[in-house]
Amino acid sequence: MNLSRRACLQGSLALPLTFGAVRASEPLPVLASFSILADLTREVGGDRVRVDSLVGPGQDAHVFEPSPADARRVAAARAIVVVGLGFDPWLDRLARAAHFRGQRILASEGIRTLKARPHKHGHDHGHGHHHHHHGDADPHIWQDPKRVQVMVRRIAAGLGNVDPAGRAGYEANAARYSERLEALHAWVERELAPIPREGRRIVTSHDAFAYFGERYGVTFLAPQGVTSRGEPSAQQIAALVQQIRRERIRALFLEGQANPRILEQVAREAGVRIGGTLYADALSPPDGPAPTYEALIRHNTRMIVEALAG
Repeated sequence: MNLSRRACLQGSLALPLTFGAVRASEPLPVLASFSILADLTREVGGDRVRVDSLVGPGQDAHVFEPSPADARRVAAARAIVVVGLGFDPWLDRLARAAHFRGQRILASEGIRTLKARPHKHGHDHGHGHHHHHHGDADPHIWQDPKRVQVMVRRIAAGLGNVDPAGRAGYEANAARYSERLEALHAWVERELAPIPREGRRIVTSHDAFAYFGERYGVTFLAPQGVTSRGEPSAQQIAALVQQIRRERIRALFLEGQANPRILEQVAREAGVRIGGTLYADALSPPDGPAPTYEALIRHNTRMIVEALAG
């Protein structure tokens, strides 16, 4: 073999090695179903991952309709992170349509869930009254920071399966974030402590806060169930208005991504002022009050305490 041919052959063999080295230094492309889950994944993944969200800040995952561009984003991802529990089934369907071959990370795995509460009438929908609803679980587990500690461990384990070299880093990031979540949980308890348990009653747009309610002893009522799809009946709205008047509930809140019309009608008929906006299923935009999960819980807690103590 002459020198020129040997040089060409060595150059061609070197190309894959160089390409592989570049690829190894690039962040792992990960796709989360919605903005809150994307924030948790960024905390766990750190610099080794590039996290994108299908349903962005201020958008409603309950009514999300994927586009062909979303299918291409799924196909390019090495891992997809989902809540499950019926919250983001469109991502599983999208992954099948896109012939996704990466890792599916189920963030809700192993977490104790509450049953979705039926909304056939307007009587007490308080925490602790979780009835069967066709066997479905309430998917809003992220409203409880203690459950989110489990979610971040599941995410760390999933990312470690995709990227074994980064497993120790993912586990360390999850442990550090879990410490912050423990501090967040303790802060919420301190903030709510001055409010008597019997006075912790709130109305929101849809039934998304049962896990917060169970953890911190707050009763949430809503004209809509665990999904914002569909409309409550006139009888449901009337029954809720009667309950608000009867129990003298004074804390009503809109939700960041929800249509305000229904709750505005409830507030008008009950003669109660709307106290502001809570964030249930999405982060706010970066310049809003809830651009991260921790900021979301702090904002919601401050709004609740202010309304109940007023």
